[in-house]
Amino acid sequence: LQEQILNTWTYFTIWNAGKQGRKFYRSLLPKFQNNVVALCDVDINKVGKIYTPPSDPHRKIPILHFTKAKPPFIICVKMVSLRM
Repeated sequence: LQEQILNTWTYFTIWNAGKQGRKFYRSLLPKFQNNVVALCDVDINKVGKIYTPPSDPHRKIPILHFTKAKPPFIICVKMVSLRM
């Protein structure tokens, strides 16, 4: 993803301000972390807050409502395994 897609984007938004979105942000190389302009979510309890990455306490990433966020997006969802 980083080599093939993110290398061609100058900025992007991570859709999911929850655990999966934050975990994805932390997994990125620093040069791609710098291209993240916002996190977005549908949860009004998260919207309007700021995400401060543990690795860079001076960086402040806004959490926007998804209708205010600008593409391109990386959408992070939780994988669930169904056991029967």
